Order: sequence, then C-alpha cells, then structure tokens
Amino acid sequence: MAYLRLVPQNVNINFVGIRFITFLISTIVVLATVITMSTKGLNYGIDFEGGYIFEVRLKEEPNIPELRNKLASLNLGETAIQKFGADHDVLVRVERKVAEGADENASQQKVIDTVKGAIGVDQDYRRIETIGPKVGEELVHNSMKAVLLALAAMLIYIAVRFEWQFAVCGIIALIHDTVGILALFSIFPFEFNETAIIAILITAGYSINDTIVIFDRIRENLRKYKKMELGALINKSLNETLSRTVLTGATTLTSLLALYIWGGSVISSFSLPIIIGIMIGSFSSIFLASPLLLYLNIKRGEEVAVPTNSN
Repeated sequence: MAYLRLVPQNVNINFVGIRFITFLISTIVVLATVITMSTKGLNYGIDFEGGYIFEVRLKEEPNIPELRNKLASLNLGETAIQKFGADHDVLVRVERKVAEGADENASQQKVIDTVKGAIGVDQDYRRIETIGPKVGEELVHNSMKAVLLALAAMLIYIAVRFEWQFAVCGIIALIHDTVGILALFSIFPFEFNETAIIAILITAGYSINDTIVIFDRIRENLRKYKKMELGALINKSLNETLSRTVLTGATTLTSLLALYIWGGSVISSFSLPIIIGIMIGSFSSIFLASPLLLYLNIKRGEEVAVPTNSN
C-alpha cells in the first residue's frame, strides 16, 4: 500500500546539531516579547477594555457587511456586529472610549445616539448595556487563569504518560508557544480579544499533540536502542515522525489559509493568529521540546534487539 509522503522516506536531518541556532531564535522571540509587553503592552479589544452592547431587532433582514462598514466609518473605535438570536436580530459592540476630563455620561450618550443614527432610531433596541473596565479586568484574569490551568493539566498528563523529563520539556515548549502568540499581539497592531485566548489554547493543544507523537517515538527508540547515543536517537525519532508532522501541519494550514483568504474580515482576523500559532507549535515540537531532552537525565529502558531480515 502506498502512502502520501511530503518528506523522503530516508531523510536524515541533523536537528540536534542545529539546536543552538533554534534555541537562539526562541530566546530572541521571548526577549522581544518581554520588551514589547513591558513597554507597549497589548492592544486590548472590547472584551477586555469594556464598551457598549446593543441588542437590536431590525425591521428587515440585516445586511451585516453593509452595517459593519457603516459603523466602522463612525470613528468610534473598535466595533463588532454579528447576527444574534432570530433572523432580524443583531448584536453590536462598540469600544468604550472616554477622553481624559470628559464627562462619562455625556460620552456614553453620544455613542448611543451615534450608533442609533447609523442603524436607525426607529429600530427595536431591546438591550443597551455598558461594560465597564472592571469587567474587562476580570475577563483578563479569568482568561489567563484558563490558559495556566490548561498548561498545568497538560504538564500532569505528560508526566503521567511519560517521565517528568518529558513533561518539563513539553511545558517549556508550550510556554514558548504562548509567548510567541503574545509577541504577535504585542509587536503587531492586532487587537487582543477573546479570539486571542482561543488562538493560544488551539496552539497549545496542537503543539502538545505533535510533541506527544514525537515523544512517543523517542520513548520507543530509547527502549529499542539502549546503546545508541542520545543525540543520534533523538534525530532518528524526529526524522521518523517528520513526514507525519509535515503532513498534519500542511493540511491544517491549508484549511486555515482558505479561511483567511475567503472567510471575510471577521474570520480572517480569527484565522491569522491560529496560522502563526500552528507554525510556532510545529517549530517548538521539533526544534525545542525534543533537543531539550539532551540536558536531562532520561531513563533508558531495556535494550530490544533490532529485527533483521532473513533470507
């Protein structure tokens, strides 16, 4: 039976030999993130900064792209609109912006009047709410807590399935992935909102799945080739799983690229961080998590004889 291969069967790339270069790249990413986070911070969106929510029932079927463009032209800051509930219902979110020294109530009323003027004052406004900055702070705290709990759960899983050395390397790689996503939102003018948290969790899940596949092959080869030098064994394991890693990554990225190109502005802004995250996760699985095992005291299992072909 023939299998699809994007990588030659007898490929022999020296991943361990270039580990210091890849470690340097990862270190630069981490340092750049720390510097930009401490100086620039994140560009928080409506979900974290607070804002205004309008639940509107329109008299006619809503044209979402047209309404989105109309709201964007009002210069109110970040705006978002989506269908909500029944066919004629829409949910509009507007960023909360209050100039220093300005009256908050007057600013709020101005935003409400402006949005109503764009959508239509004769529409049925079923709910208008203001989300304060305190709610945004709680959402940031809860989101970070969710990410940390997810990383901790993965740490426990790897430690139970493998040994603690694998768990440590896996978590270092996951932290690297998380920092890489934060770098994307800190260095570039992307808004950090609920989709950013989703991108972090998706990246972590994809990365740990890829890492576990490689770790499983390393553990198998540790038992099979007890006397093989550890660096050579890690290289062998990485090359043996490389075809699977490339094929999985390529199919995933193809789907995400289709969403990014043809999915519209909302889907595109959601897809791009995940595309970058998948690439970062694949990088850390191959070039970070596995080579780090060289610096830990890994237990070697009983040697298993290598099967040979008999004529």
